[in-house]
Amino acid sequence: MPDIGALLSPATVAVVGASPDEHILRGRIMHVMGSHPYKGTVYPVSRSHDEVLGLKAYKAVSELPETVDLAVLIIPAEYVPDTLEECGSKGVRAAQILTSGFAEDTGGAGGDMQQRIRDIAEKYDMAVCGPNSEGFANMAADFCPTFSPAVDDPDTPLLPDCRTDGQIGVIAQSGGMGFAFYDRGRPKQLPFSYVVTTGNEACLEGFQLVDYMLDDGGTEIIVMFVEDIKTPEIYTRVAEKALRAGKPIIVTKIGHSQAGQRAAASHTAALAGSYSAYNAMFERYSVIEGRDIEEIVDIAAGFSFWGDRLPKGKRVGIITGSGGAGGWMADTAVAAGLSVPPLDAETRAQIDAHLPSYATSQNPVDGTAGAIRDVGYANLAKMTADSDEVDAIIAITSARNASRYEADLEDMTRVARETEKPIVFNSYTMPKPEGFAVFGRAGYPVFTNMRNTAHVVACMADYCAFRETFLKIPEINTKPEIPSGVADQLSKSGPTLTEYEAKQVLTAYGILTPREVLATDATEAVEGAASIEGSVALKVQSPDIIHKTEAGAVALGLEGGGAVRAAFDDVSASARNYNPNADIQGVLVQPMAPPGREIILGINRDDAFGPMLMVGLGGVYVEVMRDVVFAPAPVRPEEARAMLDRLQGVALLHGVRGQPPADIDALVALMVTVSRIADDWRDEIAEIDLNPVLVHPEGEGVTIVDALIVKAKHV
Repeated sequence: MPDIGALLSPATVAVVGASPDEHILRGRIMHVMGSHPYKGTVYPVSRSHDEVLGLKAYKAVSELPETVDLAVLIIPAEYVPDTLEECGSKGVRAAQILTSGFAEDTGGAGGDMQQRIRDIAEKYDMAVCGPNSEGFANMAADFCPTFSPAVDDPDTPLLPDCRTDGQIGVIAQSGGMGFAFYDRGRPKQLPFSYVVTTGNEACLEGFQLVDYMLDDGGTEIIVMFVEDIKTPEIYTRVAEKALRAGKPIIVTKIGHSQAGQRAAASHTAALAGSYSAYNAMFERYSVIEGRDIEEIVDIAAGFSFWGDRLPKGKRVGIITGSGGAGGWMADTAVAAGLSVPPLDAETRAQIDAHLPSYATSQNPVDGTAGAIRDVGYANLAKMTADSDEVDAIIAITSARNASRYEADLEDMTRVARETEKPIVFNSYTMPKPEGFAVFGRAGYPVFTNMRNTAHVVACMADYCAFRETFLKIPEINTKPEIPSGVADQLSKSGPTLTEYEAKQVLTAYGILTPREVLATDATEAVEGAASIEGSVALKVQSPDIIHKTEAGAVALGLEGGGAVRAAFDDVSASARNYNPNADIQGVLVQPMAPPGREIILGINRDDAFGPMLMVGLGGVYVEVMRDVVFAPAPVRPEEARAMLDRLQGVALLHGVRGQPPADIDALVALMVTVSRIADDWRDEIAEIDLNPVLVHPEGEGVTIVDALIVKAKHV
């Protein structure tokens, strides 16, 4: 197992390619490292210089006076593999490769050189990060082997002097973005443990570094910039580990759009993959997605200050000295999924004792500027937080000048220490650095964006609720027995299973379907229809005609033998005209389904993460609004129910305009079983398409109107 500790916390370091010229990257890295009081030993390795920034330089790694823990390589790409081989042969345990020109350079030999890097790392069991990276920073060790200007300030300590807990680890495939999180967060008094830029991830992957940070004891929150996840098994293991430990992962994943996917591939030779699958995998383990740098830093700040006291619900109390700002924040909070309930009478009476008659304690609590000055934000926040009607407090202020809060610092610090409910501040003016500093010392995050403020509270509440539920789920390692006959059905079918064949698989798993008859001639169709109560539908069954309606191979609402016989001839002729070479297995005779809410349900196998269950409202909702949700298979009943709750049109299932509620329990059971089929046959089944599924009123079940199974190509 590679020693990641030797990479991130080395006692001895060789900088291969070091230069005294601060105007080039090879010199910048030496300058940045030298601007911090790193206590380890640094050996410059340079063919051109005998000394670099006052340190003796050596011509090669093999000439160093001792075996170093880490080699930092910033030399031309063509020399990297041989130099890495030399490092491995000399016992160097880790390497950080900043050089570009590998797999991201699709026009040359970069891919072959990157493969050689991977082979060398495996040969010597080296912890190799990169290539094509911007280095990293270990803040506690004052160790910054990077050329990033974000840490090039000897006058600013890497860690704030007022914060030791709630440390944030950053891991980014993009060097610039990785240090951007630090650059935005450090002025807000956020403590960072590491910033690691991983580049192409030829060897070490981002979630391997997350695993290390989860165990190192100093990192409580993980921030990530992700272009791809190379090994899904590592992700699932580490993401679950983080959730169980209560250490949130906050991520941005590029590649939502085709343009973003192109950028990911060209930047780090990453295959961005299907964003819907990534989103589903993030949802599975409550990995929080952020939309931009500021939002991600603010979410991290909320957890950094209040990770040990997350809100137990989504009810917020708002206190303000500006009535307009309080109303605006209330609207913003509700839009973020929070509620702003009236405070209880006892709390209001306690607050009213300190307010003038023209103020209000109803929530938002508008203390007016005068009362805020007399009572203090800390005391007003404490009184509001004592109410059983709220789970968190948002305090609105102007934090531009720190002097007004210095006098209140003792009370603010006491309240932050004693309260069981998180209190966050929103400043409607831009704070000066000393403003952030005083709030940080007192124990509060300060946000300057109302939407972010509300969103942070909602994220903390959602994470808390999800984790509590997740930890209650028993770990079951056994799987139900696979029903007999399914393997036989799959093996004897062609690449595509028709509705009739697909329903044999569904039936084997206990999914009930109405009586149906596969007829090969008109007489069999008439006899089959006679055995079914009510009107019937006829559908041609052919693996070569997937869109039966488009082919005119469907007839609906038929009654009587004459109508069935004529329809059999019509749909058969239409199918042959549509595709003269089609393999027609027969015509399915089935009862017309009673009315219900139209749902689309299916499985699609993602190249990276395997089978994904998809559910959505059918008809115009899926065609126009794309109202669908994904989750990795298999899903538990509570996960299936949560998927339905995330649909934009979920209210239609609960009943609107006098319609009765739909049988959600039956739909959930179907979703769970379909996901189990996909999991049982993840290597054999590529797609399952149940479209539409009609969900009938509560207690009346569901009807699968049409079904299709597509086998994986290798089967």
